Amino acid sequence: MKRRRDSEAQLPPLCQNIDRVSRIVALGITINDRMTATDHISGLIDSSSRMLYALRVLRDHGMPSTSLQDVFRATILSKLLYAAPAWSGSCSGADRRRLDAFLRRCRKLRYCDDSQSELSELFDTADDQLFLRVNGNSKHVLQTYMPEYTRPNFDHNLRPRRHSRQLIPKTNMLNNNDFIIRMLYKDIY
Repeated sequence: MKRRRDSEAQLPPLCQNIDRVSRIVALGITINDRMTATDHISGLIDSSSRMLYALRVLRDHGMPSTSLQDVFRATILSKLLYAAPAWSGSCSGADRRRLDAFLRRCRKLRYCDDSQSELSELFDTADDQLFLRVNGNSKHVLQTYMPEYTRPNFDHNLRPRRHSRQLIPKTNMLNNNDFIIRMLYKDIY
């Protein structure tokens, strides 16, 4: 007899004419039924590894290393960072190690510069840039998820924060992986 995962035991009954799937691709991001980024990262590494072959062909045909690094940034690195604020919070430590190992491999093959930042730094930069755009644009679609800070009745001299937003309570792991929650609580201590 086949053992069922705990999450399958708690699933609601099937609806007629609606298929239950374990993953779905929305706007190029693979979302699985466990809300982890593992399937997305596997797809990223697979497709980026195939692109490395194209870079090798370009190098073998005499493309200079600076141009090769430009092509790497334009193709592979941009693919790895596409919509990173949406999915990087769901990366496990193993996922980040796989991505870092892939980036080390690219450095070793000289497709990217040795001074190329680690992927976690690139994720942080992408998060910060998006948060600044959201926080600075009152018409941004994510603005509604960031309530304005209301001053409490008591007067305490609190340390300054990066933003003037109300902190949303953390409720569970899924909530902690959310972009808005991560950014509101970033550098708070």
